[in-house]
Amino acid sequence: MEIQRQLEGYFQIYYPACYRVAFSMLKNHADAEDIAQETLLRLFLYQPEFKNAEHEKAWMIRTAINLCKDLLKSKWHKTTVGIESVPEEGRLVFQAPYLEEDDTLWAVLELPDRYKNCLYLFYYEDYSIREIAEILEEPENTVKTNLRRGREALKQLLGERS
Repeated sequence: MEIQRQLEGYFQIYYPACYRVAFSMLKNHADAEDIAQETLLRLFLYQPEFKNAEHEKAWMIRTAINLCKDLLKSKWHKTTVGIESVPEEGRLVFQAPYLEEDDTLWAVLELPDRYKNCLYLFYYEDYSIREIAEILEEPENTVKTNLRRGREALKQLLGERS
């Protein structure tokens, strides 16, 4: 019973964040759900020691990102069609829980991973540059550069749509 309550607590706290991160990388509802569930499963299988709640959340996000990268490298993923191939007018059918309908978000999701991950974690998950650097295992200056370049790319992409 104690394990079940603990699992429910982790699910309520971390599932939405893991789902959002996975969806931002995969742009697929079902895959994002699978990644979020796999991330929680790994938490229970490995039971790592954490310094504090921030370290725990960073581990969850890092694990979700790594699982997404593994999925993106897989042969199965390379041979299937993703949501990015759906025309903009058809995207309303693919509304995902935990994400508000946001044209800017869809534009962010179209950016290269190095920009997309930094922008998403900074603006949609409210992480600081230092925290993003830890999560992505990159120097802070790299994160700052990717944020700046990502903003420029996003501005250009949104300008083209107007």
